Amino acid sequence: MNQRQNHLGQPIGDPMEDWQPVSRPSRTIMEGQYCRLEPMDIDRHISDLFAAFKLDKEDRNWTYLPYGPFESEADLRVWMTKTCLNDDPLFHTVIDKTTGKAVGVATYLRIDPPVGVIEVGHINFSPLLQRTAAATETMFLMMKRAFSELGYRRYEWKCDNLNGPSKRAAERLGFAFEGVFRQATMYKGRNRDTAWFSITDVEWPAIERTISAWLDASNFDENGAPLTSLHDTMKQR
Repeated sequence: MNQRQNHLGQPIGDPMEDWQPVSRPSRTIMEGQYCRLEPMDIDRHISDLFAAFKLDKEDRNWTYLPYGPFESEADLRVWMTKTCLNDDPLFHTVIDKTTGKAVGVATYLRIDPPVGVIEVGHINFSPLLQRTAAATETMFLMMKRAFSELGYRRYEWKCDNLNGPSKRAAERLGFAFEGVFRQATMYKGRNRDTAWFSITDVEWPAIERTISAWLDASNFDENGAPLTSLHDTMKQR
């Protein structure tokens, strides 16, 4: 492949003459087969979320988040009022369509429409959501809005490099590991080395087909267990 060069013979990136800035994600529902993502509504969602988060008896879900755990619903409300009603991060609540209950949260953040870059983060899936089809579908719906609906070029996932489950989840969903930013920040009185992952718009069509096929009802048995591994399927795409 010939490398593009400028008039001085220096290598340069592909031209983007036709690029137009994209829109910010809207505060509208994302509907799936197993879950529904609703813009955060504290009064409607807080009681379900507090109860769901409390099922994590050891508070493991809060280890790699810069806030929490919260001892009372009132404490959770104070934090949510300060943090969860902004446009960036843009918080969504995950609703289990079987029960109608709020079972987790996820956000868009570091939203940069002029260059088409957006990040997913603040992910907190309660035990009611973990390791379910709805958990995978949550991430799929958010990717689909960013790429297919809005036309973003790059979708980022970042986490503490010590957070093994988060890194495995990113790889399972098709994110490419890009490296570790050492001593990137501090939180809860400790250092954080940050692992970076991404998906680009070029990679998205194959990832969309793979996850969409995996989420099909035919891939699950009568107990809701998947018949195939998304991790293995993603590696074969």
